[in-house]
Amino acid sequence: MSLETTFKRRSLPLDRPFTISRGTTTETEIVTVEIVDEDGTVGLGAAAPASHYGETAATVEAVLPDLLEVVEDVGDPHQLARIERRMRERVNRNPSARTAVSTALHDLVTKRLEIPLYRYWGLDPAETLETSFTIGLDDTETMREKTEAAVDAGYGTLKVKLGTDRDVEIVRAIRETAPDARLFVDANEAWTPREAVETIDRLAEFDLAFVEQPVPAENPDGLRFVYERSPVPIAADESCVTVADIPRIADRCDVANLKLMKCGGLREARRMIHAARAHGLEVMLGCMLESNASIAPACHLAPTLDYADLDGALLLADDPAEGVGTPDGRIDLDALDRPGTGAVLE
Repeated sequence: MSLETTFKRRSLPLDRPFTISRGTTTETEIVTVEIVDEDGTVGLGAAAPASHYGETAATVEAVLPDLLEVVEDVGDPHQLARIERRMRERVNRNPSARTAVSTALHDLVTKRLEIPLYRYWGLDPAETLETSFTIGLDDTETMREKTEAAVDAGYGTLKVKLGTDRDVEIVRAIRETAPDARLFVDANEAWTPREAVETIDRLAEFDLAFVEQPVPAENPDGLRFVYERSPVPIAADESCVTVADIPRIADRCDVANLKLMKCGGLREARRMIHAARAHGLEVMLGCMLESNASIAPACHLAPTLDYADLDGALLLADDPAEGVGTPDGRIDLDALDRPGTGAVLE
């Protein structure tokens, strides 16, 4: 079989500046990948690199020729395990670049089979859930206004960024604005272990589902310190990158937060989900600031999750791709009327 491959770098402005404890972003760069078979069927994927994990759009562009050469050499998109192994041998890092190729291959394979991706995995589209909508850091009144807009738009699950000297004030304002929302908060490594315990003790009254990544990933003992003292469940994000991290965090948190752009592909994400379950952890799938070109494949994992934080495309001013519908925040796999991941470039 003959396969042709191409990729394209794209700059996508955000709807409004997005701030977390590490800084503010006004645009995101992605790299879309297309793999075309001899019948003209196109598989679409995308990388959304994060500098926090050592990647940029430029590094993705630099390694994609090597990764796509592997795809062309193998020639059969159905040999996903062989391609994944050879890509990792060729490029051990750059997980978002490998994810772009992985998702394009899965999209192509399931389009050739004329089935949606969730069916390829044997999943029930009715066993889905809603994605959270993220409230980025801002002054407290603006965060209250963002919350009101999200609730009015139908989102019943909210994720709130923290890591300031007014975290309790922020969460109080958001809980007052959204008294019925399922609420979790994310410090993005901003607290010391003792600060985390003190802050979480004060936040516990606001009925939080969990607190995400309270301390830096390079302080695993600090994560355990917080976990053992927290009245609220703890989720690990930056501490949970690949399947090898699951055993390391199993006695330090309640929830493993996976991201396709961290782990390197859809097959690795599924391995992480199984490993997390085996270690008694709940599972969330998160995202970066991404296009539907990469959010769509993530949505197909919804039946295997406890939580979804797949709102990256919702924060863009304009997205070059359509994806899986999320009416009122619910990931609606059942309504998907096309094969593959559901992602299409407009």
